Amino acid sequence: MKYMLLVYSPEAAWTPDEWTACTVESTAVCHDIQAKGQFISASPLHPIATAASVKVRNGKALVTTGPFAETTEQLGSFFLIDVPNLDEAIAIASRLPAAKKGTVEVRPIFTLDGLPPEIFAAKQPSAEWNGSQYMLLCYDDEQAWNDAGPEALRAAMQEAVQLCHQLDARGQFISASPLHPVSMATSVRIRDGKRLVTDGPFAETREFLGGYYLLLAKDLNEAISIAAQHSGARVGTVEVRRVFELPNMVNATRPE
Repeated sequence: MKYMLLVYSPEAAWTPDEWTACTVESTAVCHDIQAKGQFISASPLHPIATAASVKVRNGKALVTTGPFAETTEQLGSFFLIDVPNLDEAIAIASRLPAAKKGTVEVRPIFTLDGLPPEIFAAKQPSAEWNGSQYMLLCYDDEQAWNDAGPEALRAAMQEAVQLCHQLDARGQFISASPLHPVSMATSVRIRDGKRLVTDGPFAETREFLGGYYLLLAKDLNEAISIAAQHSGARVGTVEVRRVFELPNMVNATRPE
């Protein structure tokens, strides 16, 4: 089963040397799980000061600078893995050095039919592209979707699939998927050498991370315009974060 590991920690808690050591150790974990066939993709994100949040209300896009939520610990990186069960996902989360200072939220990925094939290493920005990778983090009000009913949710998902195909046709699609409900989240921390595992998400908020897009965009403005097209932006918020591309990070490629 595929899982997303969301790494939350206070940005101010890391010195430059500590951050470098963390990325080196995290990259080593990625290489190890890649050898076991469990790795899909991973990357740090640029600081939250570079984030933008997008909502669409009454047909108008409302864009604000900064992240979706103002919290002490912010999302700093992500890992996509494919392991047999939650216990193995928790074991990998426990190996990440950021779990010693922050929290790693483990979320199972929901398989959505009709999405374009994922492409990772094959879609690195080229000299011709002159753009960057961005992650769109789609925060939803689960109760609002429950109130809207299953037909409204299915229609929104199909609209999201169509957006992915439009991006794929322009050579901008990397990966996208909804996540299972936040009730299935697990949070992992390491404190004083002991692993602390709790049921539930990292933060208790009304709007929870419901899915993600990984894509290529020429700049932040283009990424924001794509975020405004996402169906979830009409109900929740889409946080736009630039991906920090590490040269030594392994990447999965699309299977032939």
